[in-house]
Amino acid sequence: MNKSELVESIQKSLGPDTSKAAAERALEAVLDGIKKGLKSKAKAVQLIGFGTFSVVKRSARTGVNPQTGQAIKIAASKSVKFKPGSALKSAI
Repeated sequence: MNKSELVESIQKSLGPDTSKAAAERALEAVLDGIKKGLKSKAKAVQLIGFGTFSVVKRSARTGVNPQTGQAIKIAASKSVKFKPGSALKSAI
């Protein structure tokens, strides 16, 4: 499912009087809320029954360039981790 299909699904869920633009704004509002929650000091967004988004730190490490076989340095970075909730696991 891509973003446009998700917007159509949201539009159907909200009812026939909801426009596609309103459904897209609703989706964008939820995604922006998750982004802001991850940027905040809490650094985790928990949606009961769905799952938890959290920020994880990846330390600097040495890797290998697969084309040349040379060792390269990979810088430290932050990434997002998702842990599904029990309701989501049972639905799948």
